Amino acid sequence: MEEAELDSLLNSIMNRKLLILIAVGSLFRLSAEAGEFLRFEGSSDLPGSGRHIVLISGDEEYRTEESMPMLAKILSKRFGYETTVLFAINPDGGFVDNQYQKNIPGMDEIATADLVIIGTRFRDLPEEQLKPFADYLNAGKPVIGIRTATHAFKTPNKTGGIDWNNFGRNILGENWVSHYGKHKVQGARSLVHEKNAGHGILQGVGTIFAESDVYEVKAENVNDENATILLTAAVTHSLDPASPNVPGMIPQPVAWLKEYETPEGTGSGLSFCTTFGSSCDFDDGNLRRLLINAAFFLTGVEVPAETDVSYIDPFEASAYTNHRTSDYYRELNLKPADYGYGKSPQTGPSLEKMIQEGNQKAGPLP
Repeated sequence: MEEAELDSLLNSIMNRKLLILIAVGSLFRLSAEAGEFLRFEGSSDLPGSGRHIVLISGDEEYRTEESMPMLAKILSKRFGYETTVLFAINPDGGFVDNQYQKNIPGMDEIATADLVIIGTRFRDLPEEQLKPFADYLNAGKPVIGIRTATHAFKTPNKTGGIDWNNFGRNILGENWVSHYGKHKVQGARSLVHEKNAGHGILQGVGTIFAESDVYEVKAENVNDENATILLTAAVTHSLDPASPNVPGMIPQPVAWLKEYETPEGTGSGLSFCTTFGSSCDFDDGNLRRLLINAAFFLTGVEVPAETDVSYIDPFEASAYTNHRTSDYYRELNLKPADYGYGKSPQTGPSLEKMIQEGNQKAGPLP
């Protein structure tokens, strides 16, 4: 082959590769434009400028489809982060469906993330959706896990050499153990872990009351030797914020930092976990401040004395419950765009009713 012909062939191959890359990038953009996930642009004049946070919803009970867009709006509008919110999407109709465990479009967005915030439960994602997260974890990048992220995955896939069923234990510090309190009857109240009371993440964070109950955490998995415990949580008599702590029940770690070993064993990363995290828990501004302070800390942004965590759009959280079937979400027929600016749909039953019923079951103080 003549040199000119060879040059022409090589140029043709390179042009084809470029077109393929452009096409792939276009597909990712079209995925957002087609409504499979949600993106909020950042701002150049705010502390989070130039940083990208991906928030992954998808749990059957605690309404991360409500809380993740709410948090993303605050992070973008008030602090300048670019944020992307991913949802569990039922391919048969394209609606948000937390009961559908096998599809979270937009996981490729993690490739450009500076932080991932995850609140999934028992997801069984295909390898092509797990791979970007596997690459992210093997690079030792930071992770925040809320509530059911301790049991984020339930899958036979070993993408990236990762034991996804032990994501909670290996990355965050703990798997699902048990409810350490009566579900939908007893609440949770935070207590500062005195050893780390001066940690920056706790700046401006007062006492948190959560309507979701306390999760049990095994002492051998999260303790002062292997984690930085920031808060513990006491079980309260009822779902009334004024109710006293239940005597005899040991406060459990509820918010901590932990260094994780990368799945390939070549490095380490840092995670923050809180077992608070039902959408109704976030009606307490102190929990919103805790989470956003953790995002600052993990992305190298100075934590202010008191972070402004006021809502961007009015936010009324639902009660937590597991609907057990996709039919409920099919009837709602909500799409990611329905959670954009100016919108905060409630997706579940009345929180007020759940609290009333829980307090009735708790009964009077002994």
